[in-house]
Amino acid sequence: MKAKDIMTADPCLCSPQDSLRDVAQKMRDHDCGSVPVVEHGHVVGIVTDRDLTIRALADGLSPDTKVEDVITRDICCCTPDDDVRAVERVMADQQVRRVPVVDASGCCVGIVSQADLARAALSGGRVSEHEVALTVERISEPSSSLR
Repeated sequence: MKAKDIMTADPCLCSPQDSLRDVAQKMRDHDCGSVPVVEHGHVVGIVTDRDLTIRALADGLSPDTKVEDVITRDICCCTPDDDVRAVERVMADQQVRRVPVVDASGCCVGIVSQADLARAALSGGRVSEHEVALTVERISEPSSSLR
């Protein structure tokens, strides 16, 4: 099974210049917890609901603050043809719950979330419930700085 078989296609996107209010409204309107950040057509990072909470709200940033001030820039992406197991490894190794899917030119064409993996397992795909459980467990491990 490939990433393109389970990804959410055409996710909502934002730019580094968008405000935190704008991206929060996109998350609300599109019922999502992360938004890939795109500049000049290429993924340059991601902003999550957690970023908005921990990096913005907790630090007293204004809703007019730019996304670039809270963005996670060093992200791992996958391609539509990557095997789902490779996506699971990225999630587990990087401890992330969502992985943007980019085409050969670096344009965001989708996103794979933990929920997408779970749905693939429940629908009888080639992803086992056990694999999903292991991935979720590894994603959820406390970081070494908290141990």
